[in-house]
Amino acid sequence: MARFLFFFFAIFVALFPLAFSRSLSETATHALLDVSAALRQAQAVLSFDPETVKPLGQQGVQQILANSSSFSLQLHARDSLYKTSHKDYKSLVLSRLERESARVDALTTKLQLALSGVKKSDLQPVLTEVRPEDLSTPIVSGTSQGSGEYFSRVGVGQPAKLFYMVLDTGSDINWLQCKPCEDCYEQSDPIFDPSASSSYKPLSCSSQQCTSLHNGACRGGRCLYQVAYGDGSYTVGDLATDTVSFGSSGAVNNVALGCGHNNEGLFVAAAGLLGLGGGPLSLNSQIKASSFSYCLVDRDSGKSSTLEFNSAPPGDSVTTALLKNSKMDTFYYIGINGMSVGGKPLSFPSSLFAMDASGNGGIIVDSGTAITRLQTQAYNSLRDAFASMTQHLPSASSVALFDTCYDLSSQHVVRVPTVSFQFSDGKSLSLPAKNYLIPVDSAGTFCFAFAPTTSSLSIIGNVQQQGTRVSFDLANSRVGFSSNKC
Repeated sequence: MARFLFFFFAIFVALFPLAFSRSLSETATHALLDVSAALRQAQAVLSFDPETVKPLGQQGVQQILANSSSFSLQLHARDSLYKTSHKDYKSLVLSRLERESARVDALTTKLQLALSGVKKSDLQPVLTEVRPEDLSTPIVSGTSQGSGEYFSRVGVGQPAKLFYMVLDTGSDINWLQCKPCEDCYEQSDPIFDPSASSSYKPLSCSSQQCTSLHNGACRGGRCLYQVAYGDGSYTVGDLATDTVSFGSSGAVNNVALGCGHNNEGLFVAAAGLLGLGGGPLSLNSQIKASSFSYCLVDRDSGKSSTLEFNSAPPGDSVTTALLKNSKMDTFYYIGINGMSVGGKPLSFPSSLFAMDASGNGGIIVDSGTAITRLQTQAYNSLRDAFASMTQHLPSASSVALFDTCYDLSSQHVVRVPTVSFQFSDGKSLSLPAKNYLIPVDSAGTFCFAFAPTTSSLSIIGNVQQQGTRVSFDLANSRVGFSSNKC
């Protein structure tokens, strides 16, 4: 009988999705989690064959006129491009969490350096042959590339060579590995050879791009860049300009990027990084994009979505203010003043998400952090409210940073309270159940996918963004969220 009811329910949802979603949104108190589908997908990612992903070909290139046209790139989840070596899903989850913990530490360290007034002149550049032990300067990048979970395919040089690059809203410098390699990690594409590109030009130490570096140096009149990461990973090389192409959408000349000859760390599969932060060296700043958006597919799926520039946001986007931190132009702060669980507002002060005059606090949207981090008081309030409304679900032991877990091995579909963000202008964004109750093994253990932080900085991670098109309207300082737009 139970199987019949479940089958009937699935058919009903498939045939009447709009009516079904409307009935859920009318109550705004509970959502349904498809346990069976989540576990099937978790099992499938272990055997997924990256060869089934068709990369963009060497397509024709046309010149992009900044601010006059929109263009897009395919966006892939990390595990759809790199065949995992993990034998079980739990070990895969734990490795993901380990990668992103280093990233969170690096983001908060970068912010603290900026708030404490550390300047470029205070940092010691690498002037001699670079060795790992030379990289003892403060962390200045703010991202651990090992935690990069989403990749785009871009062309570099003329003629263009295609590379998988990590999408990163928490970083500004674009870079990729280059020949000759003093020390390079393994990547899925051949390493870029700048001598084979007719448009490659090293930058001088007096160039505007070089003076914009937080940690650079000069050798033989050429500008050197250095980026160190929270987990000990690093990239060092020449800062140059080259042509960057976007499949059939077009190309941009003279984009500043790092040509890394000495790179090491958890940069598995990617050739380098696309910096999409708010600083002057980010890709979106250099091409003078008025907006950009992305939709992050589920990391356990083999599907792809798009990274888009200068395109209009979906009409149903829930928007809020995009805020500036005068001490840190890289991060994208947004206006949030509360949260709710099961339609009931949580009882913590809105000041927990506020940024003060000195630049402390606030909440950012980040593509590379997986799990949303909230200040401990806010997290405890959220967790306790969720736990009090899910007492009907069998509990399970904690896993890694997750302290609220459930044994759903005998369930097909479960009803859970809706988790929502309350924006500062009165609007709210309700998350799908699969974006906050996630499998951590293939046996049916699911955990509440939020975590506390002792830092004043809160972070909305990519698990909570999955399946949502996040649109950054840079011209009007707004950010929008639109569900089911991948």
